[in-house]
Amino acid sequence: MNPRTQALLCLLLLPWPLPAAAPPNVVILFTDDQGTLDANCYGSTDLHTPHIDKLAATGVRFTQAYAHTVCCPARAALLTGRHPQRGGVRHWTQGDMNSAKGINMALEELTLAEALKPAGYRTALFGKWHLGAHKDHGPKKQGFDEFFGIRDGFIDNYNHYFLHGSGYHDLYEGTEEVLDAAGSYFPEMMVRRALEFIEENRDGPFFLYVPFNIPHYPEQALKRFEALYDDLPDPARRSYGAIVSTTDHYIGQVVGKLEALGIRDDTIVIFMSDNGHSEETRIVIRVENHKSGLPKDHFYGASGGGSTGKWIGHKGNFLEGGIRVPAIISYPAKLPQGAVRRQTITAMDWFPTVLELCGIAPGDDAPKLDGHSLVPIIASAEAESNYRGVLHFQWHKQWAVRRGEWKLLGTDGKPDVSLRRLTDPEPEVKDHAKDRPGIVAELRAMHEAWAAEVKPR
Repeated sequence: MNPRTQALLCLLLLPWPLPAAAPPNVVILFTDDQGTLDANCYGSTDLHTPHIDKLAATGVRFTQAYAHTVCCPARAALLTGRHPQRGGVRHWTQGDMNSAKGINMALEELTLAEALKPAGYRTALFGKWHLGAHKDHGPKKQGFDEFFGIRDGFIDNYNHYFLHGSGYHDLYEGTEEVLDAAGSYFPEMMVRRALEFIEENRDGPFFLYVPFNIPHYPEQALKRFEALYDDLPDPARRSYGAIVSTTDHYIGQVVGKLEALGIRDDTIVIFMSDNGHSEETRIVIRVENHKSGLPKDHFYGASGGGSTGKWIGHKGNFLEGGIRVPAIISYPAKLPQGAVRRQTITAMDWFPTVLELCGIAPGDDAPKLDGHSLVPIIASAEAESNYRGVLHFQWHKQWAVRRGEWKLLGTDGKPDVSLRRLTDPEPEVKDHAKDRPGIVAELRAMHEAWAAEVKPR
């Protein structure tokens, strides 16, 4: 019996405290490039995000939550509860299903969908996969009963083409290309499918993963939300605000469906972004005869209108603005409401947290988790963080390790590093590497030990 089969078979149901209790439904709403403070409940008073704010009011909001620096590793961490490197997600994954095989997340990785299925859960992913597009990989090979969406990282929301390079079409039902939907707005399509899935599985239990492709560029907001920002003087913030509010609108549709069916209280809803806001503000189509039909020089990049408050950084780097994101869990039947937790958490923590709340325990042969259940932290603002201030990140050759107030950033194969301090009056602005050689040496050694440990065997 191979290790993957053993891992699936060793998932055992734990007894519920009350015999009549039913396992909760699970909904994960994963937004794309939504910045560190980009929701009203995180202090962005110029943004309209009533549905995200309502999740915070009915749940627990985390102020020191970390995902990753870009899309792929954040999704691997979320779905497996493990550092992305363990499953081979260390660089951009294969995007076009019809191209030569590239990087795909290892099938040996156990996803949250696979962990929930033995407990009777129906599972679905509607939205963005971005963990490898090869036909022998993907959502339906890793525990999802249904998949509709994009296998790569982003598309034009109306013509459904990936726009980098010469472009390619990227809209699929499982591995079947959907070619008859041109002109339809992709966020609307994916959420419509999510609502149908909730209706069909209302008697549960179900696991619904909704990884949005917005507010990621191209910032094609619904027109009615553009009007909310007419008075903002910054055009970048106007564009970004409109697509954030569009994202919030669709979050509201999913949560509203749970409420309408009377199953909201017994559903775990998790909201998080995959990384900080994008500053990819100069992206245009660079070739003639682009496969999407869009002309050369057509702009489709980000506005750069995200907000990080006192932090610096953005998507693509390991400064706080690149990796610290909004995160909320709401489960009205069992968890506190309107609570705030300041402890360090990561995207890897949702896997063990969901399993504990659902009464499911992985057996001894299940893959090693790097995340930790948040149940103790949710229960008490005084509980100690599982990470004790230590975090590790790597993407391709770039890496970072944080210990307490210090963060070391480096590049594989290069001796130069940068040492930043989160507690400086201007956090992370000054490089302390030359002044603190002892701390540099300690953190570098920590990184090297970690990198060797998470390397796929």
